[in-house]
Amino acid sequence: MRMSKAFLALLFVFSTLIPTAHAAEVPTVFSFQGSGYGHGVGLSQMGARSMALAGQNSEQILKYFYKDIAIEPKDDSKILRVNIGHLLSSAKISSTLKGSQLQIIQGDMGSENVIPVFTLADSITFSIIGSTVSPRLTIGKTAQVLTRSKTFTIRWSGTRYLDGPDTIISVTHSGLTQKYRYGQIQVKAVKSPTGYRIEMTNSVRLADEYLWGVSEMPSFWPVAALEAQAIASRTYALSKAGIYRSACDCDLYGEISDQTFLGYAKEIEKKYGVVWKEVVTRTTGLTITQAGLPITAYFFSSSGGKTELAVNAWGSTKAYTQIVDDPGSLDLTLNPRFVTWNREVPQSIIAAAFLLPDVVSLEILGVNESGTVAQIQATSSTGVKVVLRGETFRSRTKIPSAWFSLVSVQN
Repeated sequence: MRMSKAFLALLFVFSTLIPTAHAAEVPTVFSFQGSGYGHGVGLSQMGARSMALAGQNSEQILKYFYKDIAIEPKDDSKILRVNIGHLLSSAKISSTLKGSQLQIIQGDMGSENVIPVFTLADSITFSIIGSTVSPRLTIGKTAQVLTRSKTFTIRWSGTRYLDGPDTIISVTHSGLTQKYRYGQIQVKAVKSPTGYRIEMTNSVRLADEYLWGVSEMPSFWPVAALEAQAIASRTYALSKAGIYRSACDCDLYGEISDQTFLGYAKEIEKKYGVVWKEVVTRTTGLTITQAGLPITAYFFSSSGGKTELAVNAWGSTKAYTQIVDDPGSLDLTLNPRFVTWNREVPQSIIAAAFLLPDVVSLEILGVNESGTVAQIQATSSTGVKVVLRGETFRSRTKIPSAWFSLVSVQN
């Protein structure tokens, strides 16, 4: 199934014919219909899967979705600081190997000015108190509270920092538990708009320790698609490495805002984890470049039939992005959930997206060459009008993509 230009035009016309609600009537729900999932810029993961199934290799896939690029080896041995816990009030780290203890160090061992104070523990619970982190250590059946500090570093055996058996650690926060094997973890009190919160980061080597844990594509997909993803993920990380962000105490977030980082869980996926690890290792160093520098290798799940330009999505021109056909995203067999989709969005979310007290009507003002909404305008009950890019609207309302039309409003 392919979303033709004629069909897109009909969607646009239909969406502009939705009647404007009476000023006294504030809709409770807005309904949308669309296609694709994600921002649409760069590598289409569903497109890569389709091309790989058709026999294309990773280089052909990457050079199709990115414009005027080269694929060449670069040094990827850098240490990345990856955020694995953002804006936390508490967190817990535990050793999963009996008899193997955690080492907690007061201060950030990534700094040359730290005078380390070492303590051992089976598990450590961190809480934010004022502008500091307070650790509570469990050692056997006893507990100990350490002196509070801005930052702590946690190490465990089996890493490049400590000798001993390979230890896997568990990190629990926000109701979830993840396992990590490599590097070290920093726990830091960072000022946020709502007060001080804990930022937790895992410092790992980009080439392997980081990329083995990146989970952006199912590991059972065709190898050529996995290779394209590994190269794109390495390139994206290289473009961010060394650019410190104080808000997260990191180079990259370990979630969808950068790349999803599952740590050891990705590596030990049943049957297929070893496949992803082998693909990462086999493509070591391979990087997408333009003029000799790593590009910011954007990627996404699926499109509405064509990829998107960075300038249309975010207002910033990136010479390596382009609009190309993406028929794999419209393959019902490969992408049954997002060839077409329908979503209902409540008034509260729509109003918040436009920073308005309420929204009585929406109007799509234009569509890009790719088929995405270029601009969408909201009108409040007092007549105030606000315009957003389609991608900004998509991001704020959490609808799947900017390939959408407004279907109806419910009062």
